[in-house]
Amino acid sequence: MRRLLLVAAAALAATAGAALAQDAKMSFFVTSVGSGKGADLGGLKGADAHCASLAEAAGVTGKEWHAYLSTADVDARDRIGKGLWVNAKGEKIADDVASLHSDTNAITKQTALNEKGEVVNGRGDKPNRHDILTGSKPDGTKIADQTCGDWTLSGAEGAAMMGHHDRTGLDESTAAKSWNSSHASRGGCSQEALKGTGGDGLFYCFAVN
Repeated sequence: MRRLLLVAAAALAATAGAALAQDAKMSFFVTSVGSGKGADLGGLKGADAHCASLAEAAGVTGKEWHAYLSTADVDARDRIGKGLWVNAKGEKIADDVASLHSDTNAITKQTALNEKGEVVNGRGDKPNRHDILTGSKPDGTKIADQTCGDWTLSGAEGAAMMGHHDRTGLDESTAAKSWNSSHASRGGCSQEALKGTGGDGLFYCFAVN
């Protein structure tokens, strides 16, 4: 009997270890919360630090995290590493930068999970949080004047390009289904403005190593 218990305990430990290993592989997530200041993320440095803080709080350490955000001088696609990327459940999002920005990426409402492995509210949910800050064109390059002052503005001025993590919008257009370049914010860069079109100041995080 004692031997059977030991075997069972070993099997349980192995299973737990496998689960932890899968979680530790996470290299992509949508932030569960934004800065609370609309599109003012403290610039790229502040956004990257937010990604790292959320990942570490979720138990994923030893990785360098960058926010998928463009600025006047930087293209989002050039700051996220080479891939491949997987979500908190170990599901592959994309093999590399090229596939991420193609029709072959696996970003959907069910896979674009937050760092805790939770589904992020999309269109039809209350509140809708599917507008994800990017400041980018579909190919991951910057869009002039749509980065909310390079992620330092939180008032009525400026605008931010956003994508839909759930790949749905008001119609069946390519833009409505874009994960990274759907439409600009309306009414500025404040938290209220972002919420007004179905967002919450969330953004994508990628492990670069």
